[in-house]
Order: sequence, then structure tokens, then C-alpha cells
Amino acid sequence: MSGYEARFRVWRGDEQGGELRDFTVEVNDGEVVLDIIHRLQATQAPDLAVRWNCKAGKCGSCSAEVNGRPRLMCMTRMSVFDRAETVTVTPLRAFPVIRDLVTDVSFNYEKAREIPAFVPPADLAPGEYRMFQEDVDRSQEFRRCIECFLCQNTCHVVRDHEENKRAFAGPRFLMRVAELDMHPLDAADRAGLDRGRAAQDEHGLGYCNITKCCTEVCPEGIRITDNALIPLKERAVDRTYDPLVWLGSKIGRRRSS
Repeated sequence: MSGYEARFRVWRGDEQGGELRDFTVEVNDGEVVLDIIHRLQATQAPDLAVRWNCKAGKCGSCSAEVNGRPRLMCMTRMSVFDRAETVTVTPLRAFPVIRDLVTDVSFNYEKAREIPAFVPPADLAPGEYRMFQEDVDRSQEFRRCIECFLCQNTCHVVRDHEENKRAFAGPRFLMRVAELDMHPLDAADRAGLDRGRAAQDEHGLGYCNITKCCTEVCPEGIRITDNALIPLKERAVDRTYDPLVWLGSKIGRRRSS
């Protein structure tokens, strides 16, 4: 297939406001949306602001909304659009605009700092850690996250309700809590930290209604809802309402003390 002229609508503006502007730009075989944005910068809009880095789908920097869907621009091929279609590129809607396609995602880093880190077991040296392979595999799925924040952006709890941001960490960081809570070597409970309770009381787990929109937009294919959020909800419910789990936790604490 030969090159062609595509119609693009790109949001231009800043925190004070802005608008969609129309462009006609050349598209060549094999190109992705980020290529076209770069061509716009080079030929028609040199002051267009866009965040990017690796152009390989691993840094998460070039997140935007393409035709209303949260995507990585470097992983969205132009071949998925009809040539007669107008491609609309807008900034992530859940976060404040800085300029053009660049948004202020500092909310996510604030939430990251609120989650206590892995607590190593006191009776084991780093070289003595041992885990079953299935536990390693489960943790590794969550660690594939590139922090593109597409899941955060598409989650309606964050996207449509600004007031929820103070109480809700969002799927990316609830997944982090789940990763640590499922880690067989995490000794948080011995340090007096109940990750399940914290997920519910401090990170807003109850706000999530498992619509799976976060899973649908994850470029790494992480099953955020099925493998992290639902199990985390089940663990939180068991700890709060299951009398046998509650009794077992009390017995375990007495033995350890």
C-alpha cells in the first residue's frame, strides 16, 4: 500500500482551555500515530507538545486518547483506521492538561508514595528467599506494568469523579497492593501492616465495581481485574467477615509472638 493524506484532529491548548484543530498530513506504510504527530511537529505545528520516549511500547510516556480510546500512540498503527476516517487525538481526560497532549499525571506518583513497600522477612537474608514458581509467575504478571496510566485514565471512578481522587488509588496502585498482599515472603503483617484493610480503608478498594475497563486498555495485557482487583476484594471480605479467617489470624499472631 502506498502513502496517502490523512485527516487529523488534534487538541491544542493548555490549562486555560483549548480546541480541536484540523490537519492534513502524509501517512506512509507501517507508521503509527506517534509518527504522524512527529510529522505534524516537523511540518505544520512546531510548538505542539507531546510526551514520548522509547517509541517501543515500554516507557508508557506517549499515552493519549485516539478516537476517544486511551492508547499508546507508539503502539497504535495507522492501518487500523480507514483512510477516509478522521483520526482525533486528545490528551488523557482524567488528568489536568499542561499543554496540548501533555497532562499532569503527578496524581499517580502521589498515590504510589502512599503504598508501603515490600517488607522483607526478618529471619531470612536476601540470598535465602525461596518461592514456588507459581507465586513468582503471579507476581511477574503485575510487574509487567509500564505505568502508562491508561488504566487510571479509563477508570470511571477517577475519570468522571474528581472528588474521588483523594480516597481512591485507582487500578494501577490497587494492583500494586494486591501484588504485595499475595507475595508469600512479604512480612507486612508481622510489622503490624494489614494490606487488605489498608486497600479497603485507605486506598478505596470499595469504589471499584469491576467493570474491567482497566483490563481492556492495558497495553501489556495484564488481567488487572481478574487477577488483582477481584482477588484483593475477596481477601478483604474474608478478613472482615469470615469468622474462621479472623480466628486463624489471631492464632497465628499468638504463635508468632
